[in-house]
Amino acid sequence: MNHMFPASYAWGNFSVLAVGIWAIVQRDSLDAIMMFLTGLLLTVLTDIIHVSVFYPPNNYLTDTRRFSIGMAIFSLLLKPVSCYLVYQMYRERGGEYTFNIGVTRAGQDRSAYEPIDQQDAAPQWPDPNKTAQQPY
Repeated sequence: MNHMFPASYAWGNFSVLAVGIWAIVQRDSLDAIMMFLTGLLLTVLTDIIHVSVFYPPNNYLTDTRRFSIGMAIFSLLLKPVSCYLVYQMYRERGGEYTFNIGVTRAGQDRSAYEPIDQQDAAPQWPDPNKTAQQPY
């Protein structure tokens, strides 16, 4: 990478790699996995820009530069697969992508929601203030 791309290419990809390790280690965090997915999608765009801007002319294409550009293109081709796998991890952890534009309400159905702070069931122990009824 040192022969071909500027430092921003390495910093961007290694930063996303660090966020990815954090997302895998911290299994209960949806924010970490969402940041990793966003970073992967962003690096797809920046990788395309880096490869297209810094691709050398044919007369300056040495073996080292050819290998560097080949690995960058290979990494770019694998990123959509990585994005799909990370999105599946996001869905497994309970994430739900909803698109809300304000006109329609998209989201989870809350009709089956049962609050736990209100006790509608009969108490387990009898109330000592009430007198017991005598059987007939």
